[in-house]
Amino acid sequence: MKPILTKSDYNTIKELILNTPHHLITKEISLLAKEIELAKKIPDPKLEPQVIRLNSYFEVKDVASGKLLNFQLVLPKLGNLAEKRLSILSPLGVALIGFQEGMEIEWVLPGGLKKLKILKVQNPVPTE
Repeated sequence: MKPILTKSDYNTIKELILNTPHHLITKEISLLAKEIELAKKIPDPKLEPQVIRLNSYFEVKDVASGKLLNFQLVLPKLGNLAEKRLSILSPLGVALIGFQEGMEIEWVLPGGLKKLKILKVQNPVPTE
């Protein structure tokens, strides 16, 4: 199962990774770099609205516990867990980028291997 990224999200994330000082490269950043290179890249207008991308609002369920998580996926400088804004560089952000509503994915998070079901994805309406 390969993630799907818009070309603009791919470029933004790649730039973010390239501009991260070497001593600050985490396991998540390394995994994200691999994920975006494997991803299918498509023109921005062609991305289905149910795919998680930068600035998407989403709801996922931990299949084992039934716990629901609701966040907006954002760039690191905008991340704020108290405001439900999750950094793309977080383990959950890396796990979900490029996957769509209805999918189940397995990913190693700080609490161990988790199976997550993407219940809902909402993307902001683009402004011209």
